[in-house]
Amino acid sequence: MEPASVILQRRFSRVAVATLAFASILASAGPLAAQTRTSASEDTKQGTYPSGRDLLGLTVSGSYLAARHASVDRDATAAAAFYRAALRSDPKNNELLDRAFIASLADGDIDEAVKLADRILTIDKNNRVARLVAGVRSLKQKQYGAAQQNINQSVRGPITDLVATLLSGWASYGAGNTQTAINAIDKLAGPEWYPIFKDLHSGMILELANKQKEAGIRFERAYKLDDSALRVSDAYARWLSRNKDAAAATAIYEGFDKKLARHPLVVEGIRETKAGKKLSPLAENPQQGAAEALYGIGASLTRRGGEDLALVYLQLALYLNPNHSLALLSLADLYESVKKPQMAIKVYERVPATSPLKRNAQIQLATDLDAVDRTDEGIKILNTVVADDPKDVEAIMALGNIQRARKKFADCGETYGKGIEAQSGAEKQNWVLYYFRGICFERSKQWAKAEVDLKKALEMQPEQPHVLNYLGYSWIDQGVNLDEAMKMIRRAVDQRPDDGYIVDSLGWAYYRIADYENAVKHLERAIDLKPEDPTINDHLGDAYWRVGRTLEAKFQWAHARDLKPEAEELPKIEAKLRDGLPEDTSNAAAAEKKKEDGRGG
Repeated sequence: MEPASVILQRRFSRVAVATLAFASILASAGPLAAQTRTSASEDTKQGTYPSGRDLLGLTVSGSYLAARHASVDRDATAAAAFYRAALRSDPKNNELLDRAFIASLADGDIDEAVKLADRILTIDKNNRVARLVAGVRSLKQKQYGAAQQNINQSVRGPITDLVATLLSGWASYGAGNTQTAINAIDKLAGPEWYPIFKDLHSGMILELANKQKEAGIRFERAYKLDDSALRVSDAYARWLSRNKDAAAATAIYEGFDKKLARHPLVVEGIRETKAGKKLSPLAENPQQGAAEALYGIGASLTRRGGEDLALVYLQLALYLNPNHSLALLSLADLYESVKKPQMAIKVYERVPATSPLKRNAQIQLATDLDAVDRTDEGIKILNTVVADDPKDVEAIMALGNIQRARKKFADCGETYGKGIEAQSGAEKQNWVLYYFRGICFERSKQWAKAEVDLKKALEMQPEQPHVLNYLGYSWIDQGVNLDEAMKMIRRAVDQRPDDGYIVDSLGWAYYRIADYENAVKHLERAIDLKPEDPTINDHLGDAYWRVGRTLEAKFQWAHARDLKPEAEELPKIEAKLRDGLPEDTSNAAAAEKKKEDGRGG
């Protein structure tokens, strides 16, 4: 039988979009992704966001079109500002009101979304999205009766029914009606992934109501449904640390660690329970409990076809509990998945310094800083992380990868070397450190060292296609070990027939042994797979020239030149465009022997 987490993920991907009651509103507002708001002055920032001057003098239609453009660009901060500007000019336009509300909600400006929700409810008291937001606002303000009333009228569907029931349950508990909360949660029927959420939140509510025995039964039941669910394991272990003994709590954490090693929250749990510490509950009040419900379902929706709804749930979770580290990381991950690293940066910066997840956030923050060309800042952060823990291979890898991508080859060779030193031995999974260091050595003109590392990586993973390709290509390019290199590249192509770079290596190998017809065949295939790569276009130009297709050769070289090749390659390409290739002086007898050896196709 599949674990509940697998079933849950599959079910979410199947129903997420189709069953969202307000999917049509989200779709009409455009794709939503935005930066979590950190101050009321965000609207006036220069750069990505509209300034106050941008908004002055715009017509309603101008503001609307600007907002639509921002939505398509997944910039809900700008979209919300422009929609609100349009709404100020046309305050009775209900469509603008809806769009400004949804954009503000996605932007994380919940205070503004609440104001707009109140306006919407005076016009349409059945607007379910507005009811949800009003209910969450009431929960935050400890107005539990109003929270229940609004939440019970909110969105409906397989996912949203569960959210509404859990939030209403937390509001009931806040109002002092624990049994009402439990009864409502127990009564909810639905898909097979409901029970784990129901048992987890029932356990958390019972725990806070000091009904410890009943809470333990619920936590144990949820744990048996899926012992690989982090929040279930964490909640159960915390309960055990206070109600049974430290050893039982440690056993839960250690069981999870065997499934997903070294998760920071689990590492901290093991350390604290072994020290005999009694851990606090996962949620300590109704607001944190409701935030946990919104986070849990929002995180599950991320990357499963429900990004828009996930964004809303995560923003609402952070409205209730601004320091929820897992919600922050999930929100940042969502922004990365829609290729908005600048938005992810702002979220990672909010992770509390005291959180066990701060280190993870710093590593991802550095990666995103590099993605927006703030590489020096990213490298500085990673150097600090590595200095704090010289054996942190994940941080070392992230630093080396940034240095390698930025062509700091001397630096990345040294960095990957630190990763190799930090490892306990020559385990197979460490091949990638040798492979990457080999690349850095090769690119920094230290071939002897590079060859040692590439061979070591191949020893650890004998059929790893990227290592086979890189070592084989390097030998071919140097004109050494040609037979072995050709076999290695063919093995790589067999495993990755649709990898343009690996297919290019095979074509170039044929070129280097003067089998130009086969070189053309494979290089044309590589171009089909990677048409915008300057090196592959340059290689195909060379092969065309050798088979007498000179006009096509010059076209490929011109294309390679225009695709911004590496600086040292550009003069070579320009020389070929001007003069062509020199006469082929390859040994004809060697070419004949190549055919006899069966290397002609």
